[in-house]
Amino acid sequence: MPRHLLSAGDLTRESALHILDTTERIGQAIAGREVRKLPTLRGRTVVNLFYEDSTRTRLSFEAAAKRLSADVINFSAKGSSVSKGESLKDTAWTLQAIGADAIVCRHSSSGAPHQLSGWVDGHVINAGDGTHEHPTQALIDAFTVRKHLGDVEGKRIVIVGDVIHSRVARSNVLLLSTLGAQVTLVAPPTLLPKGIESWPVTVDYDFDRALAGVDAVMMLRVQRERMGDAFFPTTREYSRQYGLDDRRRALIANHGIVMHPGPMVRGMEISPSVADGPGSVIVEQVANGVIVRMAVLYLLLSART
Repeated sequence: MPRHLLSAGDLTRESALHILDTTERIGQAIAGREVRKLPTLRGRTVVNLFYEDSTRTRLSFEAAAKRLSADVINFSAKGSSVSKGESLKDTAWTLQAIGADAIVCRHSSSGAPHQLSGWVDGHVINAGDGTHEHPTQALIDAFTVRKHLGDVEGKRIVIVGDVIHSRVARSNVLLLSTLGAQVTLVAPPTLLPKGIESWPVTVDYDFDRALAGVDAVMMLRVQRERMGDAFFPTTREYSRQYGLDDRRRALIANHGIVMHPGPMVRGMEISPSVADGPGSVIVEQVANGVIVRMAVLYLLLSART
């Protein structure tokens, strides 16, 4: 394991598989327990440092740390000295002074967790930085694929939607390709980043063609809050060309799964009948998020450094 988890690119195939295998063992260890807790990180302190609003990720990391018996401190930029102008560096020194063993950082600026890792002695986990990366979400998605399809290697996976603003897409491309998956990105040209030709993916603008017989399809939310301009004509037009409905759902393999990192915009990128229908593992991704993050915290904090 690397000292920090800042990018999915930090993980080799071996270290990624080690995390996924550890996740499986942790899931087996707490399955059926009346009290789903392990004493592994008793006496350790985990700080959730969130500069952006979050529901799934923040709650997931908090639950993961508590189930490992760690002490958890939740820090929100709203209502803190950050609103008075305190810098990230000064906040880092405060966390260092209180003895944070691990800091889970979500920030609106790309690269903020990388900076933070240079200012503290504890381990830093990137919980999403700007439009850069979200490595634990990629691990969750890889674990979900492996759980349903047996392995990630050789699987055909299509990622659809707002790629240019998606940190989830970037981390998934890095991790899934490292694990041997064949990844295809589908989006209008305006929602693909510059330099996409250097990514280890295939790009297709025809959603129907890309879906034929694939093992998994991952839909992405259109992140309007990050858009200063119009990237497509209308919501209706986007949904018609790049939305996953029942007709398109029938194009993927019979064993294929439907994924979404959330939050979903039902009726735009995915229809309610597909989101809640057979083969949808969207709710399971949230449940898997807790044990994947338990594995990450355990491996980082129990490593000898």
